[in-house]
Amino acid sequence: MLINCVVYQDGSKLADIPISEISDYLSRPGCFVWVALHEATPAELAELQQEFDLHPLAVEDAQHGHQRPKVEEYADSLFAVMHLLEPDGLDQGELGVGEVDVFVGRNYVVSVRNRSEHGFVEVRQRCEREPDLLRQGPGFVLYALMDAVVDRYFPVIDALEVELEKIEMRIFTKGSARESIERLYALKRRLTVLKHAVAPLLEGVGKLHGGRVPQICAGSQEYFRDVVDHLGRINASVDASRDTIGTAISVNLSMVTIEDGEVTKRLAAWAAIFAVCTAFAGIWGMNFQHMPELQWRFGYPLALLLIAAISGYLYYRFRRAGWV
Repeated sequence: MLINCVVYQDGSKLADIPISEISDYLSRPGCFVWVALHEATPAELAELQQEFDLHPLAVEDAQHGHQRPKVEEYADSLFAVMHLLEPDGLDQGELGVGEVDVFVGRNYVVSVRNRSEHGFVEVRQRCEREPDLLRQGPGFVLYALMDAVVDRYFPVIDALEVELEKIEMRIFTKGSARESIERLYALKRRLTVLKHAVAPLLEGVGKLHGGRVPQICAGSQEYFRDVVDHLGRINASVDASRDTIGTAISVNLSMVTIEDGEVTKRLAAWAAIFAVCTAFAGIWGMNFQHMPELQWRFGYPLALLLIAAISGYLYYRFRRAGWV
């Protein structure tokens, strides 16, 4: 579905045009066309491929979707894939993953957004508010789109870190071990999704500000360096959170072992107390003919008193040791 198709010249918006009129503006000096699509159909991509002479491999990737984040160079054009992460419902469900594919050439920008309802209206408004920067052409638009995507990762990592802190506070709560481990593994899975979005993009954007920079991005190198810096910070935060989760899981398992040990000690203490009772009862329960105490008048109350005294002493010692 076509969102908008706008012509810009010398950093200013010229007009909204239909796709059929794109070719009328491509040959103008200082002019470029910015087309935005949502859930583009094969027919729409084919029409844009014909208008802008898009590389067939890049168009194929955009049609199939579910691509790894990347930045690829085709002759005098670029093709970038970025993941869009939805921060809604982090505490209840999985992390939603969308995708935006961006075709960038000397006089055009085509963005194709899939599986995401959050568009890039604010990016277009930002570019139009900065005509001096927009005059740099499609390279600056690519930066603005990347910057917007990366900025959306910060609320996600912040929410995940807050959730991790909540789980850490519950680790030492008795009886919460199973729930904590389940939440930690779910959190680790979401961090992995974020890692898969950030790490490959960090590698791809690095090609746009250092070394042999594509001509399209030649005037915007310092801006792409800023994107790399943001991606590096997010990547470091993800790695730190994953390490913390590994430590938290180990601590949680240790707490489970300690709780099991406490239960074992209690059972052993009570077993020792009842073993004394069983031992005396077993001795006096033997049916030998010559057992003098069986004929004694005070034998029975003395036996009960002896059993109670020894059991009480054992209970006292176990109580002091913290076993019962």
